Amino acid sequence: MNESTRTRKLLIREMTLADCDRVAEIRVRGWQSAYRGLIPQSHLDGLSVAEDAERHRVHLAQADGSVVNLVAEDTGGDVVGWACHGPYRDGELRTADAELYAVYVHPGQVGRGAGQALLAESVARCAAAGHGRLLLWVLKENGRARRFYERAGFHADGAEEPFEVDGVVVPEVRYARALPR
Repeated sequence: MNESTRTRKLLIREMTLADCDRVAEIRVRGWQSAYRGLIPQSHLDGLSVAEDAERHRVHLAQADGSVVNLVAEDTGGDVVGWACHGPYRDGELRTADAELYAVYVHPGQVGRGAGQALLAESVARCAAAGHGRLLLWVLKENGRARRFYERAGFHADGAEEPFEVDGVVVPEVRYARALPR
């Protein structure tokens, strides 16, 4: 794949250190919007853009190339979305499959194609890297996200795991998609 891909007036490119603050804002605002009513509000209210940006800076600085962070940039040069993928994690073990760790679009940009473009680029890159499947975890009650992934060819494969947030168990389901060889 190219280092960057232009789709529907969006540029999909690899994330840089300069993007960390904006990506953190997108992730935190995305959580606060998408997960309202699904996870404890106290957790959502306690999310910090500054702390999340610092985590992103540390992860990028220590990156070994196995995890790919992508951003969607609009025609004005504003970053409007972020996706992250890498090896599938089965506990502490990495498998031959790929995992989509995250796709977030700024709440004011939802429905404009950034999420689809980021997901398509992650699928293409994972396929090009030789992975047979792309897996992801999504909150069981997050119907909007589940429909988004289903429209993109993913399906729930029957695996479920509890995700604990501030002492509340929130179930997640695993989605899978076979990748072209």
